[in-house]
Amino acid sequence: MGRDILAVIEQIEKTKGIPRDTLKQAIEAALLSAFRKNFKSSHKGVSVILDPQSGDIKVFARKMVVEKLRDSTTEILKEEAERLGFKANVGEWIEIEVTPKDFGRIAAQTAKQVIVQRLREAERNKIYEEFSEKEGEVITGVVIRREGRNVIVDLGKVEGILPPDEQVSTEEYRPGSRMKFFIVEVKKTTKGPKIVLSRTHPGLVRRLLELEVPEVHEGWVDIKAITREPGVRTKVAVESRNEKIDPVGACIGNRGTRVKNITDELRGEKVDIIRWSNDPEVLIKEALSPAQVLEVRLDEETKTAQVVVPDDQLSLAIGRDGQNVRLAARLSGWRIDIKGSGRKEE
Repeated sequence: MGRDILAVIEQIEKTKGIPRDTLKQAIEAALLSAFRKNFKSSHKGVSVILDPQSGDIKVFARKMVVEKLRDSTTEILKEEAERLGFKANVGEWIEIEVTPKDFGRIAAQTAKQVIVQRLREAERNKIYEEFSEKEGEVITGVVIRREGRNVIVDLGKVEGILPPDEQVSTEEYRPGSRMKFFIVEVKKTTKGPKIVLSRTHPGLVRRLLELEVPEVHEGWVDIKAITREPGVRTKVAVESRNEKIDPVGACIGNRGTRVKNITDELRGEKVDIIRWSNDPEVLIKEALSPAQVLEVRLDEETKTAQVVVPDDQLSLAIGRDGQNVRLAARLSGWRIDIKGSGRKEE
């Protein structure tokens, strides 16, 4: 059994990437459990040691050397210790081998399932640690199936869950579809890591911009604010840290290629890139694009902006079902009241 265990340890270390020491500790714990289950030993302080060189398995009981025996489960007479080859003084602890003759055979049968379980746990922990570091990042996955209202996604080493409230209503999640997902949360469970994904999170757009736009990735262009209506429209406010770099142009790309790639990944969701400003009037004008704004009047007390646009731009400024003005209000933090120039109050 010893050589077989060493071979298994070596194989799992190579194929699964689980450290040898982790496997050794798991196996020793499993063998100790098997010993206690199959041998009603009176010994206390028992340990099982797997020799990493020979693969030999031995059971040891820890006992104190005494002159007068009171508890044979934890003590051993000095004369007996000397007979066993120990040179120990009274009061010292020694470890005596108590390996049963048929322990190897019984341990192999009993510990097999436990060893497999411990190895699975170690592998799950490894996967959890790997994915917990990716929380808040974007990952590519392949849709596998639906389980109730949840969409199950293959992430390679593990499956992720796309809950109903993280799904975009306009998207279809067909088996085999390859998509990018935002990792919302990674939880440790008894069945392995539970990875919660999202296609609606604003962080998805942020990460896609970082992947697509080098100036954003390198920190030359900052994303100051993002607001989404998933599947329909997103507005992103950007600012440049370098006066030579146009933040809007950098994000849009030559002939709109960069923003188009993001739109394609979002399955047609329109992405408006606007220039950030600390001046709320300027920011509101930018946020209402593509509509032209004639005037912005702010009421600081009510945090309300009265906005005037040309009559022929009114529907564009408001947007379909109020979408454009709603996103502009979220982005700027102001309540926006839009009027056409023909209704402008003097």
